[in-house]
Amino acid sequence: MHYLGATRSSLKPDHLLQTPDTFIRTPLPGTQNVEFVVHTARRLGAAFTQMTAEFAAGGTLGPASAQRFVYVIEGSLELQAERKTHTLGVGGFAYLPQGSAHLVRASGKARAAVIEKSYQAIPGAAAPQVVVGDESSVAPTPLMGDDALRVRSLMPDGDAYDFAVNTMTYDPGAALSMVEIHVMEHGLLMLEGGGIYKLGDSWHPVEAGDFIWMAPYCPQWFGALGKKPAKYLIYKDWRRHPLETGR
Repeated sequence: MHYLGATRSSLKPDHLLQTPDTFIRTPLPGTQNVEFVVHTARRLGAAFTQMTAEFAAGGTLGPASAQRFVYVIEGSLELQAERKTHTLGVGGFAYLPQGSAHLVRASGKARAAVIEKSYQAIPGAAAPQVVVGDESSVAPTPLMGDDALRVRSLMPDGDAYDFAVNTMTYDPGAALSMVEIHVMEHGLLMLEGGGIYKLGDSWHPVEAGDFIWMAPYCPQWFGALGKKPAKYLIYKDWRRHPLETGR
């Protein structure tokens, strides 16, 4: 129970911090026994949608009208795609190209981050392919040579793919080496730990469970606080010319 309207959630023209105490669930078409927390959408000004999908036992997620990325946060999911069946545990992920036939099913309670974006094709480029993997099998790379800040790239790189999804893990006290300002927009879900995020002219304490949307050119910086590592899942649009993105 929250009194006097107190919350860490904050909406500004260039960013949103959405904390779990303000989450509202909704069902969506093409699903059964799944509720969604819709974090970003066109109504916010975002060019992609990011949601947390909360599956009851037997919950299913059918094909989308856009390309889709799924990352398991809790429980496990069964993915059927390209006549194959995959089991995705915590940290398991899948990329499904736009128009690909697939079905996601939960045998028990589960939660997953779901990112959807209309595909922007490049004439002559190869078509994107289904990708299934597990975060634990992806080698971490130090960011700008800093071993205390490690990046795992969950999407293939190349012209066929128009967005990237990474996890970033910060040792206690680690921080970005600069305030970033760039044309890409972000969707960020805090998975573990916490710290301080600078967004625009605001400073926000953040912790596991929080979601952040950053508009293009939003000034951004993060530093990890506490006694355990901080980790988040982060989306960005990628490899498309700004004249073609509508931004």
